[in-house]
Amino acid sequence: MKTFYYNPPQEEYDAIVVGTGISGGWAAKELCENGLKTLVLERGRMVEHVKDYTTAHLDPWDLPNAGNPTKETRERKFKQHRTGYTTNEANQHFFVDDIKHPYNEDRRFDWMRGYHVGGRSIMWGRQSYRMGDVDYEANLKDGIAVDWPVRYAELKPWYDKVEEYIGVSGVNAGLPQLPDGIFLPPMELNCVEQHLQKSISEKYSDRMLMIGRAAHITQGTKPGLGRTNCQYRNRCMRGCPYGAYFSSNSSTLPAADATGNMTLRPNSIVHEVIYDDVTQKATGVRVIDALTKETIEFKAKVIFLCASAIASASILMQSRSERFPDGMGNDSGELGHNLMDHHFRAGASGDHDGYKDSYFKGRRANGIYIPRFRNLGGDTDHKDFIRGYGYQGGASRSNWAESVSELGFGKELKEAILAPGDWNMGMTAFGETLPDHNNRMYLDYDKKDEWGLPTVTFDADFGANEIAMREDMKVQAAEMLEAAGFKNVRTYDDIGGMGLGIHEMGTARMGRDPKTSVLNKYNQLHAVKNVYVTDGAFMTSSACQNPSLSYMAFTARAANHAVEELKKMNL
Repeated sequence: MKTFYYNPPQEEYDAIVVGTGISGGWAAKELCENGLKTLVLERGRMVEHVKDYTTAHLDPWDLPNAGNPTKETRERKFKQHRTGYTTNEANQHFFVDDIKHPYNEDRRFDWMRGYHVGGRSIMWGRQSYRMGDVDYEANLKDGIAVDWPVRYAELKPWYDKVEEYIGVSGVNAGLPQLPDGIFLPPMELNCVEQHLQKSISEKYSDRMLMIGRAAHITQGTKPGLGRTNCQYRNRCMRGCPYGAYFSSNSSTLPAADATGNMTLRPNSIVHEVIYDDVTQKATGVRVIDALTKETIEFKAKVIFLCASAIASASILMQSRSERFPDGMGNDSGELGHNLMDHHFRAGASGDHDGYKDSYFKGRRANGIYIPRFRNLGGDTDHKDFIRGYGYQGGASRSNWAESVSELGFGKELKEAILAPGDWNMGMTAFGETLPDHNNRMYLDYDKKDEWGLPTVTFDADFGANEIAMREDMKVQAAEMLEAAGFKNVRTYDDIGGMGLGIHEMGTARMGRDPKTSVLNKYNQLHAVKNVYVTDGAFMTSSACQNPSLSYMAFTARAANHAVEELKKMNL
């Protein structure tokens, strides 16, 4: 892979892609495969597939502190540590240092970042669901924010393309609120999950349980660097040396590189898109070398911002000119606003005293999914909130008998250690968050980072609709478990701060009217047609599904639109 740590030899390109995560990888692949000489800029270090997954094969006893975060990790990554899952010693090197990369909070926001080639495509949860017309029509129906400028039919071919390329395992369900797709064979539900699935199908007409749709290869291979079947190790956040799950490093970036059209430059902090008042187009980007702090300019005919919802909005905000005093493309005043994230960590768990003769093999990197069943019309409508939620979770047997500490010693202790515990089933809901202009991020020019750039400040939180939804999340989870014969059913609600879902979106929303939105239906800035934004920033509403598959579909569509517009000399 052509990687330049100094200035690339070619100063002007057909396209520049900012960011190498899920969206950036797809933009690079599509642009390069369509013949565009493309410069891909990543603010973080180089990560090579397999070679740089340094903890992929380590066991707990191989890791400092048996894998638990060390004192130094907790001190340097104090905000990353708030999630509870980003700072163990097996994966903490893929998350940023909060002291080196600070941000500010008017209201709590957990901003989880990975500054390296591949971005969060290395550490993502891999749950892959399409949005449907119930999502694309929701704002118009409810009179909330602005209408999406697209509908599902326009995105379906791109969802097809993306799923077939990356490899998504799962089952078709025939549900209009969760469109079917092109799937590899599904992973298996275990016996207790099958028990709950059967109970739900018998007792409810409005809901179903299925295995999650996950971007894991379960059969055959997919394009990339030796991508093959999931090995059921469940060490995904360390980087997968088998390429079994989709990441930019194993799939789209190698495809872009194979064309000979990609130039990749890590350690390149893009902070401004350059605007030409005469042509009313962007001409390139300004970059600070993360290591030398040298300032460099690169030129291109088209720019793709794929740096993540917060980073891309931040770049546009810093791209100020006489034409755009409040940030490039910000004629509507909506840039940085309408910040959303899914709210979750509300649901229930319960124990089952059956199936003691059954266990499961391997560490399945997936769980159950119960698609949205609220506010779809008729009896599904709820009087206290709009939109809906879906459940994720799974069943397992506790590792050791809970009575070990009481047994203490002898034969009973030995038998208890060797025997698996009872079955437990957990369900947590992921709910839609409504767009709200008052939920925002902005830049603080008085607090700058070590590169002299303004830091991000968050001012956002969940609203009344989300809080009302959470009560139903708990009640329905408990009801389904109790109806299936689970005992000791417990509900929980630990909302935390926005950002915990790691699904930040909405800071440069698309819409039909330049007066109320930043981007058009093709992810172009309304006012600067050769600048595209295809990460989570473009989202007009959040739906309740994991959004990454939609980011990929929109990115592929936008990249191909850019290619056609360049051919027509419209950009």
